[in-house]
Amino acid sequence: MKVYPYRRFTGTVSWRVDGAQLKAEGEPWEDLESKYLSTIERVVALGPDEDRPDWTQARLRLSVELPAKAVDPSGPWQNVKVVAVLAERATNTRTTTEFSPVSEDGRARTAELYLYRCDLLDRSSLTVHVVATVDGVPGRVIATSDVEWFVDVIEAVPSLARELDVKMLKFGSGASRLQQFKDSPWLVDTTGRIPLVRVNSDFDGLGDLIGADGGSGPEKTVRELLLAQMCSEVWTAVFHSAVGDLEVEEDGTPVFPHGWQGEVLREMLPDVYADREPEAALRAVHRARTGATAAGWGELQSRIHYAASRRAGVPRTLSATIHDLERLTQGDDA
Repeated sequence: MKVYPYRRFTGTVSWRVDGAQLKAEGEPWEDLESKYLSTIERVVALGPDEDRPDWTQARLRLSVELPAKAVDPSGPWQNVKVVAVLAERATNTRTTTEFSPVSEDGRARTAELYLYRCDLLDRSSLTVHVVATVDGVPGRVIATSDVEWFVDVIEAVPSLARELDVKMLKFGSGASRLQQFKDSPWLVDTTGRIPLVRVNSDFDGLGDLIGADGGSGPEKTVRELLLAQMCSEVWTAVFHSAVGDLEVEEDGTPVFPHGWQGEVLREMLPDVYADREPEAALRAVHRARTGATAAGWGELQSRIHYAASRRAGVPRTLSATIHDLERLTQGDDA
């Protein structure tokens, strides 16, 4: 638990994206169709789509509702302000806007956030913070909403799920950087905007096996086990990449990264540390990686392996494979 040297409030800060508009060069603002904005997924999808022209600027309409105690004149907080912060990891872009009160008590507020397409490359996170003067010190963050929205300029469908990019490449006769891995069936590359799995088409029979649809009993069994193993290695690789360069606050507390790295951690941490909240689990991983705990990074590998196997469905697939082999063996004996 993080300790602050001033009073913060624990009430819920409810906010949402009410709508969005897009503007093409030399054209008027146009409302974004509701199908591109999901309040369930909390995603605004602004990626290329044939139903709308290329846009250069976007405008998001935001609303927030503060707890009564946050704006209580007799409370410990004065000059209470609410700000929305859009952050994108790919370009390190930070865009902020302040909410304006629309109710007499100051609890209900609205804001408009302007985005420029040329500033963004990937998915951005949108969070809301409450700032006030506390004990005479201005600019104190007294609350941060648990709700996070995402603005995606890659995808046209508002979904939190991001599929892996899988490519078939020749390792032996392809790019020189791949030739040293010519004996490997696949490689996972986590340096791009989303993880990339390179499958070695020079590996005899691998491409046909992975790309096959249906097939005989043994072939299907082997393919499903192979894919489960591949997915497990992918989850392990992307987890290590996500925790490899965490940003930390002044007191050393790690923060969830933006983009797919943050999504991976939120997916896997409940399996890495099932008895801890995500924030506490992230702190434990960070301490283990930096050598701040006795258990250390080595002990954590078993937890990561377990979590990756679960995410990839390895236990279920392996169990099914064993049963299939038993049935095949019984059939041969008959």
